[in-house]
Amino acid sequence: MREELFQSYNYIFEEELLEEIDKIGTYREFKADDYLIEIGDYIKSMPLLLTGAIKILREDDKGDELLLYFLERGDTCAMTLTCCLGNAKSKIRAVAETNGALIMIPVEKMEDWLTKYKTWRNFVFDSYNVRLKEMLEAIDTLAFMNLDERLYKYLTDKAKVIGKTEIHNTHQEIAYEMHTSRVVISRLLKALELKGKIKLNRNNIEILEF
Repeated sequence: MREELFQSYNYIFEEELLEEIDKIGTYREFKADDYLIEIGDYIKSMPLLLTGAIKILREDDKGDELLLYFLERGDTCAMTLTCCLGNAKSKIRAVAETNGALIMIPVEKMEDWLTKYKTWRNFVFDSYNVRLKEMLEAIDTLAFMNLDERLYKYLTDKAKVIGKTEIHNTHQEIAYEMHTSRVVISRLLKALELKGKIKLNRNNIEILEF
């Protein structure tokens, strides 16, 4: 855990804080598609992502999901911070996009470190700011982009997060995350292929143009 922690966060936190995190944090590995946080859970710890990628989702009254943003190495989730500090139930679902590992920080330490460490305070505020921008971007995408533009952005964002140009999600999985039907997604993917932006292979979608 120590090596991964220092590799992921040594550019953010001073060594004294890293030592505390290493001492009191709970290390957890996860696999792709694992559910890490569920809607309605009380959050008692804050996750610091060491490796891998996690997608953050919202759910409507019908049970349909909407992708809000991805978390990568060195990130945390602003909504988790809010739930921890306010002792509130989670409003989001966190699902692993890839295999990875994280450290869970007890909520009482989060509060202590806000006054004890300037780097921690800056990290928390910066995390709120970054996640707010990503959520506003998600709203703008829904409000102002056509579905084909949204689909292409979804594909390129996912490719950047996983660090690969091949995406192995099925058309149905993409449709579910984008709140539409498989038939619509399949049609739009074919249109993107004809434009030379992607290539549809038997078991993956290859991004040709960013």
